[in-house]
Amino acid sequence: MDIAYIENILFMNKQNIPWSQVEQYLKQYVGKNYIVEESKDSIYIGYDFPEEFAESRYTKSLRGNMAKAKANASQVVGKMVVIATNRRWTENKADKHAKDAEQGWYRYDSYFAMPVQGSDEKGKRINIYKATLVVKKSIKGLYLYDIINIKKEASTPLESIKTVR
Repeated sequence: MDIAYIENILFMNKQNIPWSQVEQYLKQYVGKNYIVEESKDSIYIGYDFPEEFAESRYTKSLRGNMAKAKANASQVVGKMVVIATNRRWTENKADKHAKDAEQGWYRYDSYFAMPVQGSDEKGKRINIYKATLVVKKSIKGLYLYDIINIKKEASTPLESIKTVR
């Protein structure tokens, strides 16, 4: 399993995540294309991705560590797309996406990890998270829409991780 590793925690707070700053940070990805290694799908980051990522119903429901995890996952969006696995298709069921997801949606699994500082120097470890990448499928191509269903997988001592990207 490949894991996108977050080197530095940009968004430290567990409460009151500055989502407008996260949205601004994500704008650096707009216009970029990433190739999923497993399926060879080319996924484009469109202008609507930063806003959806930061302001979706899913994002607004997050609290504490999960909100902090999603905010910091913004740093490894490209890597998460490249290492994504388990592509599956679902039809579009929402009228509001009739034009931009007329061919349905793909969902992929991806993983990311971030360091956690314990109260003592020996307390350094990482938390690993699994997430679902939501990708719109239109006649123009595939577009990253959001990252949802973030679940903590494990806390692991830093020195035991060998294949973290």
